[in-house]
Amino acid sequence: MEYITLFINALIELSNAMSLYIIFGLLFAGILKEIVPDSLVTKHLGDENILSVIKSTIFGIPLPVCSCGVIPLATSIKKSGASKGATLSFLISTPITGVDSILATYGVFGWIFTAYRVVTSMVIAIVAGVFTNIFDKKVKKREPKFSAISKSGANFGVKPTSFSLGINKKTPPPHKKSFSAIRAFRYAFITLLGDIAKPLFWGLILGALITVFIPKNLSDILMEYSWLSYIIVIIIAVPMYVCATASLPIAAGLMLSGVSAGASFVFLTAGPATNTVTIGVVKKMLGSRSLYIYLGTIIIGSILFGLGLDYLFDSFSIDPKSLIHLHEEFGVVSILSSAVLWGFISYFMVKPYINNVMIKR
Repeated sequence: MEYITLFINALIELSNAMSLYIIFGLLFAGILKEIVPDSLVTKHLGDENILSVIKSTIFGIPLPVCSCGVIPLATSIKKSGASKGATLSFLISTPITGVDSILATYGVFGWIFTAYRVVTSMVIAIVAGVFTNIFDKKVKKREPKFSAISKSGANFGVKPTSFSLGINKKTPPPHKKSFSAIRAFRYAFITLLGDIAKPLFWGLILGALITVFIPKNLSDILMEYSWLSYIIVIIIAVPMYVCATASLPIAAGLMLSGVSAGASFVFLTAGPATNTVTIGVVKKMLGSRSLYIYLGTIIIGSILFGLGLDYLFDSFSIDPKSLIHLHEEFGVVSILSSAVLWGFISYFMVKPYINNVMIKR
């Protein structure tokens, strides 16, 4: 009974922490859909090359969107024609380094740590995008070499011709649509949220379960098994939901408790970039192969850069604790946002069953 109560409380707290950002991301995605033409996304992010990956990474860095708020945005640009690599690099770079997170990182850890975090996040995002474009290319349908007309033309020496009814048809210029708040809301809360409702539901459930079973004496465990601290942090950070800004006091607490700067950096990178919700959405939106690239790049990249940070601090005899310049309560807005989000999730979860009942009748 105690664990059930803890689970319910964790689920409520997790929902309150995430819902406002998810709704903000959905609204932002709906507005972007209205003001940014699909052709622009396809032109800059549609190709499976390194330039589109770099563009999506740079585009995602300044956006003040968390690891769950980025989901509807990434879904939106994917639907608009972005390649898998560009979508994945956007998913990684955006939640780690928003403007708010960059400023907060500078306030807590100073400019050296901040610059290192921004640059390494860009590298990880670009590498993940490039690997996705290389190893998870779209399978193009093979078109027949000769059509019926071309074969007949080849056999009889006749060139294929087009026929018309004598009407001079001109392709009308593309109509520039005006902004519609209704279309933006419909796209945000019907199309996008409908796509991610199921993985969002299971992600929240799993996230709450993980939160309940994470040991309270985390810093003690990491100090006791220092050589395993990176692996332990990865195991905890990958499925756990924590936004880039909220991860800062946790990382600062780990460093003040004696955990290495590198292990704390791993938490700052892997925590915001991944969680159970994003993992489920990536699998559905991009497929299993992209999911493996996504997780593998973040895990390996964050560990390597964490080791690099420890080496840098050791080389220059920098005490990580000297960098730190140091429970949020949820307000009415967060609670209302959670209620609204769960209302939509519940609707999309029961909608298929309602439709089946109506069809049978």
